[in-house]
Amino acid sequence: MADRIRMGLVGGGAGSFIGPVHRIAAELDGEIALVAGAFSRDAGRSAEAGRSYGIDPARAYPSIEVMLEAEALRADGIQFVTIATPNFHHLPAARAAIAAGIAVMSDKPMTATLAEARELAAALEANPVPYGLTYTYSGYPLVREMRERIAAGTIGAVRKVVVEYNQGWLAGAGEGKQAEWRLDPARSGEGGCIADIGVHAFHLAEFVTGLRVSRINADLGTVVPGRALDDDCQMFLRFQGGARGLLTASQVMTGEGNDLAIRIYGETGGLRWSQENPNRLEWLRGDGGMEVIRAGDPGLSSVAMRGTRLPGGHPEGLLEALANLYRDFAGDLRGEDGSLVPGIEDGLRGMALVATAVAASRSESGWVDFTL
Repeated sequence: MADRIRMGLVGGGAGSFIGPVHRIAAELDGEIALVAGAFSRDAGRSAEAGRSYGIDPARAYPSIEVMLEAEALRADGIQFVTIATPNFHHLPAARAAIAAGIAVMSDKPMTATLAEARELAAALEANPVPYGLTYTYSGYPLVREMRERIAAGTIGAVRKVVVEYNQGWLAGAGEGKQAEWRLDPARSGEGGCIADIGVHAFHLAEFVTGLRVSRINADLGTVVPGRALDDDCQMFLRFQGGARGLLTASQVMTGEGNDLAIRIYGETGGLRWSQENPNRLEWLRGDGGMEVIRAGDPGLSSVAMRGTRLPGGHPEGLLEALANLYRDFAGDLRGEDGSLVPGIEDGLRGMALVATAVAASRSESGWVDFTL
């Protein structure tokens, strides 16, 4: 425990899905240990959550401010915080940690609004600390392999990008804790589906291709009556350099689970990957043939192999992908090179996408420039 990086968790109390996921992923490689948390604003519920995580009850706090103050007095105090709360709390939690000189790993999106994202970026500029965002899908080994192959020119110049994120869990009434805050503008921010999963698809497209979106044509909608935020969206993309793209994201596609998929087509070939079958990457060659690339194959790049823990044929999934981000973040804290953790620019671009798409869709503006 002595040489493990000490983590404090903000959020992740009773009923949380993502809090335990963060804890498992962070500790998977033995480089990080969860030692403290502000799991709930209710002191009793925070203490109960602390017991469920197996930490010292004295280190389960009712707020991040109390946690930061108490942990600063300990020789074994926390070295970074993970923020796993609804979007509206991302800015105040991150701002408090940054002011205390504590590194931050945050759930996406970066904040609830673009204005808040800019405020957070300014806080980081004034008091720099390591900052990471859990765009988890960038941690998959074969996603990183796609990025390496595209950068090496395996499919030639990118011409077409198609990325889709299909879910069906909000096709009905959307009941329960996880749905309630995502459908509430006061807690989610100005975007619904676009902020929850659309930013994942957007980040994946830019991460894999190495290209930046320069223009968008967005159509966001509310399919289920009575909702204040979008639950379905699609948009055309134009990338710098001329590549064209299509992004769709929906949480009302009845029966879908977590179907995130990306297809990239270049001058001489294409690459296809799906999150629901993450250990398979398809390389479409210009001669009409197809090669299947599997996680753990001996011919993978060193970047992909570094994120692979098991021999080929042994499935790895979301927990391992998130663990790759945590392992990279641990390297950031130790001053090591080679990290692929999404950071402040990725966060700003995600929030700019939400703000631009929401505004353009409402005004039916058609094509608009995409800038920070």
